[in-house]
Amino acid sequence: MADDVVRKAADAFIDEEFGLAVDLYTKALAMEPKNADLFVKRAKANIKLNNFTDAIDDANKAIQLDSSLSKAYLQKGIACMALEEYETAKASLTTGFSLDSDNLRFKEMIKECNKQITVELNGLGQKSVPNGTSGSLSSSTGSATIVSDAGIVQTRDQQPTPVVAAKPKYRCDYYQNANEVVVSIYAKGIPSNCVIVDFGEQILSVSIELPGQEPYHFQHRLFAKIDRTKCRYEVLLTKIEIRLSKVERVNWSSLEYKKDTSTPYKLNTTSEIKSVRPAYPSSRRSTDWDKVEAEVKREEKEEKLDGDAAVNKLFREIYRDADDDAKRAMQKSFLESNGTVLSTNWKEVGTKKVEGSPPDGMELKKWEY
Repeated sequence: MADDVVRKAADAFIDEEFGLAVDLYTKALAMEPKNADLFVKRAKANIKLNNFTDAIDDANKAIQLDSSLSKAYLQKGIACMALEEYETAKASLTTGFSLDSDNLRFKEMIKECNKQITVELNGLGQKSVPNGTSGSLSSSTGSATIVSDAGIVQTRDQQPTPVVAAKPKYRCDYYQNANEVVVSIYAKGIPSNCVIVDFGEQILSVSIELPGQEPYHFQHRLFAKIDRTKCRYEVLLTKIEIRLSKVERVNWSSLEYKKDTSTPYKLNTTSEIKSVRPAYPSSRRSTDWDKVEAEVKREEKEEKLDGDAAVNKLFREIYRDADDDAKRAMQKSFLESNGTVLSTNWKEVGTKKVEGSPPDGMELKKWEY
């Protein structure tokens, strides 16, 4: 059945029905979620729709499934170049070229990346587009970006399509200081192995994939470039906290880059700048965000759990604050009593075997194998 869906998706792509192609590849991936080639094909269709960050996400998933798939690196490189992410594009294309050195498209696009990187380093304001073709990123004024299979970017006029934004599954906000931007995604009780965070040159990609639930994806082109080597994240009890290291000490007027609305940002002349948190027009007074953050951490520490989770938390806290003798006593009493006794008195339990002590109304039995 998946083969029929893939065949229909390929036909839709040939007929330039790229939205339908994306939907059909998505349906095929639901049946074959480990098929790296399908992610590459959906990335290619997303590029045609100017969904460059989605294309990068698809390419990354294909690479995770099959790191030897050169065409995955190619699609990622094309999408990154369209977003003017030339450093990231070059890294991806270079890896792809090492896997398929006969494909001259890699060589040509790497050359273009080097050219654009030189332009950026020299501080020139105007950038050319791959292969010398003039173009721009898509905007709400009707200018559309078209990326060909060869990586060539072109533009054409089109009528803006109204988009209804879906309500996000998790709340997200951010604040910043002189050196970093801290992004918080408020997702409570998420296992760390279900969270994937990828840092690009100017892209942040977060995926939360819980068993039996629709995957959550947070992916944006950031306001300014970040130092990927210094970025880090932590999965906490109530949220995912991501720290983005700034390349330049500048104020970000927003988290996401928007070509048609972003204003030039100023370099900070002072050694430090105050944290800039989201401000809401309806607020009558300023919010002490440090106090809010401290309150969130306090709530995490004092969160009331039920059943076994509450008992385990209590035992962990007791064990954490105990001295070495108390820890030995806890381990010995718990093991020897089959989990019915927990003592911190080493003088009492260290010289004898601890007998089990079941709760009233219950009987302790030993299992026979």
